[in-house]
Amino acid sequence: MDVVFRDAEVVDGSGEPSYRADVVVADGRITSIVKEAAAAGCQRPRGGREIDAEGLVLAPGFIDMHAHSDLALLRDPEHTAKAAQGVTLEVIGQDGLSYAPVDDRTLEEVRRAITGWNGYGEDIDFTWRSVGEYLDRLDHGFGGEGIALNAAYLVPQGTVRMLAMGWEDRTATPQELDRMRELVAAGLREGAVGMSSGLTYTPGMYAKDAELTELCRVVASYGGYYCPHHRSYGAGALRAYEEMVTLTREAGCALHLAHATMNFGVNEGRAPELLSLLDDALAAGADITLDTYPYTPGCTTLVAMLPSWASEGGPEAILARLGDEETAERIRHHMEVVGADGCHGVPIEWDTIEISGVADPALSAYVGRTISRSAAALGEEPWVTARRLLVEDRLGSTILQHVGHEENVRTIMRHRVHTGGSDGILRGDKPHPRAYGTFPHYLGRYVRELDVLSLEECVAHLTARPAARLRLADRGRVREGYRADLVLFDPATVAAGSTYEAPRTLPTGIPYVLIDGRFVIEDGRRTDVLAGRTVRRVP
Repeated sequence: MDVVFRDAEVVDGSGEPSYRADVVVADGRITSIVKEAAAAGCQRPRGGREIDAEGLVLAPGFIDMHAHSDLALLRDPEHTAKAAQGVTLEVIGQDGLSYAPVDDRTLEEVRRAITGWNGYGEDIDFTWRSVGEYLDRLDHGFGGEGIALNAAYLVPQGTVRMLAMGWEDRTATPQELDRMRELVAAGLREGAVGMSSGLTYTPGMYAKDAELTELCRVVASYGGYYCPHHRSYGAGALRAYEEMVTLTREAGCALHLAHATMNFGVNEGRAPELLSLLDDALAAGADITLDTYPYTPGCTTLVAMLPSWASEGGPEAILARLGDEETAERIRHHMEVVGADGCHGVPIEWDTIEISGVADPALSAYVGRTISRSAAALGEEPWVTARRLLVEDRLGSTILQHVGHEENVRTIMRHRVHTGGSDGILRGDKPHPRAYGTFPHYLGRYVRELDVLSLEECVAHLTARPAARLRLADRGRVREGYRADLVLFDPATVAAGSTYEAPRTLPTGIPYVLIDGRFVIEDGRRTDVLAGRTVRRVP
């Protein structure tokens, strides 16, 4: 039926000042916007349903530029963690590791490698192998009805390398590079919007710049973008950012920097240096955007902290090395003294590593505690505790890493190419609250409470700007003819309910969310509507 949002305060995604209007939705589109309808005394639009939006903000649906819902979209038809935040589109296939393209061997390996992100997937029927088949599976999820939210996909470079040449730390042969080029090109032809990398995760991190540049040339030829989790967010952060800028400019490829943080003690107060680097590149003609989450801790897997040499060969090889006393001691030395590349070149501080989830429920006593705290309770050194947990949980443990800086977070989110990304890992007993709270936290904490961004600026960061990066011509704005992906929220009460103590608490102040004009959140509750579909690359 037609829906009229009566007397809404429209924040349209452009960044321009808000305005009061009646907004009409029909057949999945915004069909009419009548500004200042009541004051003008004109004929008010009518619809099959009218919603009193007095005092509420109507905005485009939020776009999560960095999501890890690759299996959650097939596992959970409600997907309330994101729907309740006002998210209408997620970009998945992140950090260079996901589930397509694969063969039987690679599928098993990648399932093991990112169990901490998405679970092993024993509840998923992995009927696909190509990117196109995976996207089709999303479109026909849950008996053909679809999925909870819209989804766009990035070809994962680490998975591509795994498929072409396994887990070896070496330069690709010309034949292997050709194979990777074709895999990336096929994924883009089948609808992926770009390519991601995880350059502190194996095996993607083994790729040298020349290899990445060649793959980015392929991405550029299809009008996609490159989204790297680059080589360091710690000791070598600025060099790592510069590396990504340089290689994408050489390839002529658009660049989107994933979770663009400046972490660890070595980077406190250094966000302006990053932004200066980006401003210089933008002034010289580079096409760059970035995303961040509005929190200081990071979230990843415990195994990701290991040095890259310890991860060569995949999960079984890692476990074998951890089981060997001499090799395990070398790993400890690299992590605690040298600074492993898995920990961004910074010697690990075990009191910053909090276990957020375990694959084996028998290990749940570790959850919510730092490695240091658990080790002290057991009367042993932290590495002994960490090593045992890695082995007993078979590399499935996730962590919160408390290494961020609030000043850097605020500085980066103000930048003109900034977008929002939750980087939300939904698995685990105590996940990062960003998975359930990123978008209302921006609106409640950083707009209303701290005035870091104006409401209009913040909405633009979360809607029109990411839609432009994704080349979506009819999303990201409240505009006549655009798709009715919309969120209606109360600017006076919107807030993240999720906390570190209760991370799965849903947000407040978001009573309505629509995808293609269908209510997925209605009166603050999740409906049974499955309006989500894949959003594929525009040729």
